[in-house]
Amino acid sequence: MVENTNGGGNTGLAFIVGAVVVVLAIVAYFVVARGGMDGDTKDVNVDVNLPSVEAPAVPGTN
Repeated sequence: MVENTNGGGNTGLAFIVGAVVVVLAIVAYFVVARGGMDGDTKDVNVDVNLPSVEAPAVPGTN
């Protein structure tokens, strides 16, 4: 008997993997190259003032 070895069952999987590779390439372009956007930097100045907190006294050491 002759076996069917044309490999046609994996074409759908190959199409899906190819589409995923293309989408990841597009996302990588926008992440790495910033999509051609300006490289303007923003001046972010964060001032955090927190009250000082002391640990409670350990009982029995007075």
